[in-house]
Amino acid sequence: MSDTPSDTATDTDHLSDRRFDDLTLPESVRQGIRDAGFTHCTPIQALTLPPALAGEGVAGQAHTGTGKTAAYLITAYNTLLTREPRKLTGREAEKAAPRCLILAPTRELVAQIHHDAEILGAHTGLKMVVVYGGIDYDKQRKTITAGCDILVGTPGRLIDYFKQGIYTLKGIQVAILDEADRMFDLGFIKDIRYFFRRMPPYDARQSMLFSATLDPRVM
Repeated sequence: MSDTPSDTATDTDHLSDRRFDDLTLPESVRQGIRDAGFTHCTPIQALTLPPALAGEGVAGQAHTGTGKTAAYLITAYNTLLTREPRKLTGREAEKAAPRCLILAPTRELVAQIHHDAEILGAHTGLKMVVVYGGIDYDKQRKTITAGCDILVGTPGRLIDYFKQGIYTLKGIQVAILDEADRMFDLGFIKDIRYFFRRMPPYDARQSMLFSATLDPRVM
């Protein structure tokens, strides 16, 4: 199990009775789940996947190691594979237009999400780009410009590229906020609002939020 996604590597004693085989998923996603060695959902996956796969928005309380990353990645893959991309017009149609945006507070979490996604999404044909500080600025810029289906990153650098007009948020169909409580603690709330105000409205996209606490501030 050494290649199992890190956030989803949990003790089998803490799994639910719900099997991944019982969920309605594209075969390419099922292949990724099998590659990861998963058979049964963790409790957070068992609770969030049924409504999320039905297209509903989800807010989940979960700590690292409970399987939340797999929950929202599986949901994102399902949504992108079963829905047509948004049709953009004008100048927006000329920009890179990711269909899913995943915001995370730290580069370490972004790297973990990427690791998990490489296993779970290996057969989907969907392209993921990760963005965070500390690595080649121009190289990341060019990678985004080339286009992607899923864009993952820390808020600061993502906003930087967005303000340069490198990509548009008008094509977003799935928006995911991971470790929301840490986002607040690190002062990212203005950045989060900046992103969400430039996406399609909440009733025209699917939103998923995960946090160690779901206090009124986070909700």
